Amino acid sequence: MFVLDLSDIGIRIYITFIVAYKWRIYREMKFSKDFVSEYHELTQYQRNYLKIKSIIDTVIASAGLLLLSPAFLGITIAIKLEDGWKAPVFFKQKRVGINKTHFNLYKFRSMRLDAPHDTPTHLFDNPEQFITKVGKFLRKTSLDELPQLWNIVQPGHPLGVCGPRPALYNQDDLIAERDKYGIYQVKPGLTGWAQIHGRDELEIDEKARLEGYYLKCFGTIIDLKCFFGTFLAVLRSDGVIEGGTVKCYRMVQEVRNK
Repeated sequence: MFVLDLSDIGIRIYITFIVAYKWRIYREMKFSKDFVSEYHELTQYQRNYLKIKSIIDTVIASAGLLLLSPAFLGITIAIKLEDGWKAPVFFKQKRVGINKTHFNLYKFRSMRLDAPHDTPTHLFDNPEQFITKVGKFLRKTSLDELPQLWNIVQPGHPLGVCGPRPALYNQDDLIAERDKYGIYQVKPGLTGWAQIHGRDELEIDEKARLEGYYLKCFGTIIDLKCFFGTFLAVLRSDGVIEGGTVKCYRMVQEVRNK
């Protein structure tokens, strides 16, 4: 008697979907590397879009703050319950914005108070020792990024919904690499092209190339791809590797030494 194993079919469909998705991402990344190799000056259309985008971003972020206010309250209570009622809920860092201006970027605090303040987490040898229990969940789901909605609506609007993720003020290597493509002509974003194409798995030059591609294509279409692609990336936790750059570097070195 023939028995149809639905679980096996489900696994095959899932694997097929994953392979197809990764192949599409690979093609886009390869195209990005071939297509972008030099500094790009924004066109007049792109400058006009930059102004309109700021208004749209403010409307989206304002709605997000209103709709997600229950989530803000729940996360605040969870952080307080774990670390005490006097513990700070938010964490801020000096980041680089448009035209290399500096601003304070806000997040829900996901690490202990004794964690290094101005070092990117992906450069930690063992970031797990600093991440709190609540923080681990927040980082995996990217909920720690929600306070950046305030950065979008605050006076000066230093952040947008989509754009290159803002570098720390002392990430000189990343800033220099981005300068090759003219990245700082646009605002940084809550999410971006590099975020949905690898995030912590990317090396600095690869990340800058992807952002250079974003800049060259800067407009409504690529922003929509970033926006909707973010939901899929968050659901799948794509590219989230604590200590990612260090781990990836070590893996590459191990392969080369074999």
